[in-house]
Order: sequence, then structure tokens, then C-alpha cells
Amino acid sequence: MALRRILIWTGIPVLAVLLLVLLWSWAWFIPLAERQASARLGRAVSIADLDVDLGRVTEIRLGGVRIANPEGFPEEPPFAAVQQLAVRLDVMEFIRHRRIVIPDIALEQPALRLIQNPDGRNNYSFPALAGDPDAPPTPPEEQPQLGALRIRDGRAQVSLAQLQSEMQVAIATEEPEGQPARIRATAEGTYARQPITGELTGGAVLSLRNAEDPWPIKLDLANGPTKVALEGTLSDPLRFAGANIRLRLEGPDMARLTPLTGVPIPPTPPYRIAGRLDYADRAIRFTNMEGTVGRSDLNGDIAVTPRPDTRPLVEATLRSRRVDLDDLGGFIGAKPGEGGDRRQAARGRVLPDTPVNLPKLEAADIRLTYDGGSILGSAMPLDDLHAKLDIVDGAIALKPLRFGVGRGRIEGNFDFAPVEGGGLTAKGEVRFQRVDLSRLMGVTPLGEGQGAIGGSARIDTRGRSIAEMLGQGDGAVTLGMAGGNLSSLLVDLSGLQLGNAILSALGLPSRTKVECFIADLGLRRGVLNTRTVLIDTDSSLISGTGTIDLRRERLDYALRTEAKHFTIGALTTDIEIGGSFRDPSVRPEMLELGARAGAAVGLGIIALPLAILPTIRFGIGEDNRCEGLVRRAR
Repeated sequence: MALRRILIWTGIPVLAVLLLVLLWSWAWFIPLAERQASARLGRAVSIADLDVDLGRVTEIRLGGVRIANPEGFPEEPPFAAVQQLAVRLDVMEFIRHRRIVIPDIALEQPALRLIQNPDGRNNYSFPALAGDPDAPPTPPEEQPQLGALRIRDGRAQVSLAQLQSEMQVAIATEEPEGQPARIRATAEGTYARQPITGELTGGAVLSLRNAEDPWPIKLDLANGPTKVALEGTLSDPLRFAGANIRLRLEGPDMARLTPLTGVPIPPTPPYRIAGRLDYADRAIRFTNMEGTVGRSDLNGDIAVTPRPDTRPLVEATLRSRRVDLDDLGGFIGAKPGEGGDRRQAARGRVLPDTPVNLPKLEAADIRLTYDGGSILGSAMPLDDLHAKLDIVDGAIALKPLRFGVGRGRIEGNFDFAPVEGGGLTAKGEVRFQRVDLSRLMGVTPLGEGQGAIGGSARIDTRGRSIAEMLGQGDGAVTLGMAGGNLSSLLVDLSGLQLGNAILSALGLPSRTKVECFIADLGLRRGVLNTRTVLIDTDSSLISGTGTIDLRRERLDYALRTEAKHFTIGALTTDIEIGGSFRDPSVRPEMLELGARAGAAVGLGIIALPLAILPTIRFGIGEDNRCEGLVRRAR
């Protein structure tokens, strides 16, 4: 009986263990693993097979793993499908030090299907994995330690509706003989409606876990005519701790980089730029940048700080030793590069009428400082440029925008804000401080001059383009100059003093002293109306009347000269300036000129000496109107 009891109490457990060993199946744990994975990812996860090889380093093999799409996306194909996933765990390391060490992960034929809908919803975001953003980060010693990752015949199909993109990506790890292991990915398809091809080569995934060993990376990408190349190393890439990368960009228009970078960039002429790309203080930085954009050189630094709850912050400090203002046309809606916008010219327009792209303005908050040391162009009166631009929530502050002109400068401060339905509201003030007249006159066919112009201008408007804003704005312009001189060509042509005008036109201009110059014009609904325009010289008083229509780009203006002293040979009449901005016309007022010329001819028939009578001007004497206006302007 004692023996029987011993056999029963020992035999039954042994038999149970033997039966358990014979009938054991790791598949019994599949439902548990599926529930745990589904709860962690917030997605349905299914596993077809499960097998485990126990040991000091335990290997877990999963077959037929599928991660479903979220609601609102098709069931097939799923977000991810893996034919076989093998994970090796260092059990002894966990028992001794409570650390999770994964020496090896192998994926057989993984397939991903990444989808983004037109409304922005996607199937590759996992909110359940986000965790608490305010929670302190996990110490490095408590984080899982990953080892080698091996991928065979991986592929991904990417469809991004908002970026008009459809790509196929092949991913695999390689272990070429005599060379270090590496990971390689190739992409082909379309991105931003442009064909895209790319190849990425990285170091062995095993080295990803070594924070002290920089991870090499090389990328060559062609998106339509845009080419991107980078080569360098990443520091602790699993935590994105830093980078040391040389980046080169080349293409016909930097605006094409916006879909690739997420940073709004206005249109530019062809460019070629290189610099150092790194990561520090949670910002992606492009430093030591140098290159060319059109005819302008470009240097400086750019930092992009991603912000999870709002738009990214872009901070840039840019410099050009020499800048062509045509290259900056994209910042005001014009077509950049030489020659301007041909379509605009074909319509007979001068002011830029390309609408400002508001979605680009709202894509990021921007802080930009730009300095142009020298402005190119023999016909350009401006010397240098300084601008500070801030964009926050789509509202733009351009304070200041400053141009140097000789010893003086033109400085403006502007505020722009988006409005519903498109367009911007704009308020701005411009100050003219000792602007060198010789620089302005030197680029015109009117002659030469000396002096310093001061004054101010303001505008309050709204519109979709620069032309529309000017065409419906309200404001004023006031300019003045005390002292200086002008080429007599300008003065004499306005009074048709034939002799001096001919001499001046022959390249022998004499100087005409300017006592003062005053221009006071009001802007109402896009039309500049003359309140006062006077040029007081030592011999004449020139006054202007008329309007300048910025909406229609039309001129309707007249200049009249009154001699201060006795003159002979002057057929005084108004000079009419009309036509469009692109093709203006300048001619004398024919009715009055014809009457005076006819009188001279008629009197000449009667008696030749009488023919000069219509050309004799006895003068208006000294006139103190300009002195009072200058006092008021000051």
C-alpha cells in the first residue's frame, strides 16, 4: 500500500508533465499575445504561428503577423504584414539586471501600406504609443537595448494624397563580403506630382544601439529637376541625439523644396546650395550655408524647430555679398529672375499681380533676417538692403525693410494679416532720409542732379497681390528737398526753352540750382491725387497737376514752368504725361503750343522782329510759396 501510494503521488505528476511535454503547443499563447499587442498599438493584431526556443538567449518566432488599418481605411491590404518575425531575448541579462536586451531581430518579407487621405487622416499614426508628453523621459539604462536588425525582401507602398505622392519602396539589409553590414532602401514613384527616385544607404543596424559610435548615412534623391544629396553620420540615431551631415541642394526653383522640407519657400531662380546639417536643442539646423540663387550669392544659417501642437518655427539669418533684386521677386508675388514675369508684360502690366500664397504663409512661423551687402545693376540706384521678417499665425511683420541710397536710406515698416476668402490686409509707412538725388537721377534719362530728398509715405489697404493692394489703397506721399541742383535739361524741357534744351540734349547740360522741391500727393482708392508739386529753381517755378492711377496703371499728369525773370525763346506750355506705366507718353499741350507758335509765325510774316513776342516771358518774380511749404513739411 505504501508503494502504491508512492507510485500514485509521484507517477501522476510525472505523467502529467510527460503529457504536457508531448502535447505542449506555444500556439496556446497566441490569443494572449494578440490581446497584449492590440492593446499596446491600439490596432487589431493577428498572429498565425508562435514558436519559442528556450535558453539563455531565448528565440521567439512569430509567423503571419498582421497589423490592421484603423477605422475608415480598407481592410486589405493591412497596415503591415510580416511573413515571419524572429526576436532573440537575453533572458539572463533580464534576470540579473532587469534590462531588456534584444540581440537580434529578423524580418522576412515585411510589407507596409502607408495611406494619407485628402483630409489629412492617415493609417500610420499610433496615438496609443504617444504616451504622456509631460512625463519625464525614460533613463537610457532602462530603455530596451536593440541589436542587429535583418530585413529580407521588405517593401512599402506609400500613398500621400496631400502631397500628390505615390511611391514604392524596397528595403533590405546587406552583408557584403569584406564590408560592414548596411541597410539599403530604394524609392521610385511620384512625389508632389513630380517623378521621384532615391537611394538611402545606412550603416549596420546593429550599431544603432551604440550611442558612442556615429551611424553613417548617405542619401541621393531626385524629385523632378530637384536634386538632394547628403552624406555624413548620425549620433545615437534611435534617440536622434545629433548629426554631422553635408547637404547639397540643386534645382530650378527653391519653392519645389517646400513639399520635401515642410518649410514654406517663395519661388526663386535656379539655385545651388551646400552646407552642414545637424540636430541640437531639438532643432534641425542648416549651418555654414553657401551657394548661389540666380545671380545672387547666399550664405547663412537656418534652424527648424518642430513643435507637436502647432506649426514649426523657422529661424534664418541670411546674407548676400551681392544681390540681384530680380532674384527676390518671389517674395512679393512676382516671377523671380531676369526679365520679370513675361505673362504680366504681355498684359501690359508693371506692378506684380501674382496672388500671394496664403497656405504657404500659414505653414510655419518664421523669423528671418536678411542683409544684402551690394545690390547689382548699373541702372539700380539702391546700394544695400536689410530686412527683418516675422510671420506668426500667418500674420506678417516686415520691420524694417531698409535700402541704402548714397548717404541716405529708404526705410519702411509693414504689417500684413490674412483675411477670410483670401488676400491680405496691409498697413505700412515709409521714410525717405537724405536720399541721394544724384543716385536717383543717374539711372534716368532726365539728366543729372544733386541734393538730398526726405519725406514719408503711408498706405492702408487689402488685396491678393501687390498690384491689387496698391490699386485700392488709401494713404499719402510727401517728399521734399531744400537746396541742390538739377540738370537744366529737366527744367528746360518742361518749359520748351529750345536753345538750352538742345544744348543739354547734345550732352552739354548746365546746372540749375534748386531752391526747394515739394511733392504732396494723397492716395484714395488707388489713385494718387496731386495736392502740391513744386520745383523752385533759381530761374523757374515748375508746378505739377494731375493723377496717377495705380489700379489701371495709367498716368494723367501735367508739368508747367513759369519763368521768374525776363526770357526770350521760351514757348511756355504744359508738358502732358499720359499713357500706361509700361508705355508712357510725354508731349507738349498741343492747343496752347499751337496758338503760341501760330502767333509767332503770323507776326513774323508782318514783321520779323515781332515774331519773338509770343516767346518773351516777363517772369513772375520771386515766389515764396516753396519756402512756406518746406516749413510746413518740416
